[in-house]
Amino acid sequence: MSPDAFAELKKGSAETLILAILEERPRHGYDIARRIEDRSGGRLSFHVATLYTTLYKLEQQGVIAGRWVEKAGQRRRRFYRLTPAGRQRLAAQRRSWREFVAAIDDVVLRPV
Repeated sequence: MSPDAFAELKKGSAETLILAILEERPRHGYDIARRIEDRSGGRLSFHVATLYTTLYKLEQQGVIAGRWVEKAGQRRRRFYRLTPAGRQRLAAQRRSWREFVAAIDDVVLRPV
């Protein structure tokens, strides 16, 4: 796959990736980015600006909630968690993803 095509697919999947990572437990932005990169074997990574723009949008939509946490000796971090609306959106996005992948598989992988 070309780098440009891969980048477009990643951009369209950012919201779903973030919600899936937050399903596990609350995390701060850097941790979300690191988990996505780790779970994808290094194939997916996000620039901080892109990630935080998406986190802000998701928070405004009410699918995630953020809160500032301060720990001694560490800088303040904003931790995000999935809301009930976020869990519903993630479930819907997973259903759509499965349907999309199945349709692509039917076209691309089915022998002629």
